[in-house]
Amino acid sequence: MGLVKLLDAGLAVTDGEDHAFYNQFNKTDNIKYVTVAYENGQAVGCGAIKEFAPDIVEVKRMFVSEPHRGKGIAGRIIAELETWAAELGYTRCILETGIRQVEAVALYKKSGYSIIPNYGQYIGVENSLCFEKEL
Repeated sequence: MGLVKLLDAGLAVTDGEDHAFYNQFNKTDNIKYVTVAYENGQAVGCGAIKEFAPDIVEVKRMFVSEPHRGKGIAGRIIAELETWAAELGYTRCILETGIRQVEAVALYKKSGYSIIPNYGQYIGVENSLCFEKEL
């Protein structure tokens, strides 16, 4: 099963009744910049950035398959996405994750992201946490 399908299956469980709301914002058709992590020739993790504003990218579709978690792969993916965003001229990364995504929240805090007020479609959504990081 592809990484995005595994991600969506996991989110369907974690998001519960909120999954349909969140899923509508996770389409991959407008994403141009994707990083894939490989281990022994197998894709084990991914992440993407998508322009949000002329100087801001939104981090999307962060995922590491369960057997490969705890190895620092997600941290390397997010660092690569940040480097890529800076090279493209962006000055800030933003992202949204669910409050039930405990591992994701910990990753973003560890990676230097700060909690910000919910933006865009996440304004007023109690189960969302939004983050930003200056590049």
